[in-house]
Amino acid sequence: MSDELYHKLRERMDEYSVGCAATQSGVEIRILKKLFTEEEAEMYLNLTEDLQTAEEIANKINRDPKEVEALLRRMTEKGHTFPRFPQKEGEPFYVAAAPYVHGLIEHQLHRTDKELVDLINEHGREGNFSKPFNGLRIVPVQASVDKTLQISNYDDVEAIIRKKERIAVADCVCNDIGRVGGLACDQPREVCFMFDFYAQYYVDKGVGRWVTAEEALERLKECAQAGLVPQFSSTENPEALCNCCPDCCAGLGMLKQQPNPGLMAQSNHFAAIKEELCSGCEICIDRCPMDAISMGDLAAQINRDKCIGCGLCVITCPEEALSLKAKPEEQRFTPPEKGVFMRSSKEMESRIKS
Repeated sequence: MSDELYHKLRERMDEYSVGCAATQSGVEIRILKKLFTEEEAEMYLNLTEDLQTAEEIANKINRDPKEVEALLRRMTEKGHTFPRFPQKEGEPFYVAAAPYVHGLIEHQLHRTDKELVDLINEHGREGNFSKPFNGLRIVPVQASVDKTLQISNYDDVEAIIRKKERIAVADCVCNDIGRVGGLACDQPREVCFMFDFYAQYYVDKGVGRWVTAEEALERLKECAQAGLVPQFSSTENPEALCNCCPDCCAGLGMLKQQPNPGLMAQSNHFAAIKEELCSGCEICIDRCPMDAISMGDLAAQINRDKCIGCGLCVITCPEEALSLKAKPEEQRFTPPEKGVFMRSSKEMESRIKS
């Protein structure tokens, strides 16, 4: 197979989302060769960020529309594209919406094998990523938020979920990769929520299921009790909500390796303790995904430079000694209207009438 073709494919993917990093070993090319045939790689290069029908694509490249349609459907099954199938009669649309992340890797849910997992992990260790991983932002567990604490609209998980027209839940791909790689994780698996256009994709592919807002919120409570960190895709109107396991999540793992994850995380809160109420039970120490809490002489101590403000420690403190506080205004993160991680559903579906 031609390496030149796969280098072009990598370069194209690197234009989207957080990018597909080049490495000295070329492990990323081995990943792409495993996931794409040459014909599929060439077709991917003909796709754009806008939804197109197979006929429109075929006309541009002077190929038979039926052949192109068959190829695109096969590629969709392999996770190479984001399709949109009209609810009424009409041709399906396709977009080159499988950037490396969020896209190609997530679309391998329930399709991974040990070889692919080893390659992905090798790429994660070696990749000098060309774009910072700023696609997710940490939001506080809802039960941890004091009613007197003013929460910005873009951090209000319940309000955002209730505004969504379509909600789907699916298994976590990081958990899937970890299990195939031999990680024995007993955390809940069905913890990733997609909204609207992206929800439709997961349901159409048969790897997600529809849920109501009430069902989603109930599931979020279960995720919080299990110690999973809620993270929205980083836009004002997010398209996904991940509940991330500190043991499985690649993003949390990279964040934890930093000397001061609390200063790097896209979050707007931090945990605080009333030392006079602390009984020294140390439950919060076990709950903290960043090891930001330690035991002092008389009470637990919180390292503000490591705390990411998720609130997981707050909801299990038996003495109610812990609470969330808002960061000073100059340290707060305001998500952009548009992000690099996932395009808005409205933008993606602007051509669809049904």
